Amino acid sequence: MSDLWAALCLVAVLEGLILFAMPGGWKRTMVQILQLPDNQVRGLGGITLALGLVALYFVRGG
Repeated sequence: MSDLWAALCLVAVLEGLILFAMPGGWKRTMVQILQLPDNQVRGLGGITLALGLVALYFVRGG
């Protein structure tokens, strides 16, 4: 369970880093995403999820 909390904390750090380093780029990206249909956003989320799971598999020594 501590690994889950550590992972969530790292997500927060990365999100904060992006917002801190390039707030304008983040805002422009969000405006573009808001204009996409839901199925495309869902597809991007699915691809990101799958890539994250594959990366986690290899990082954890799979």
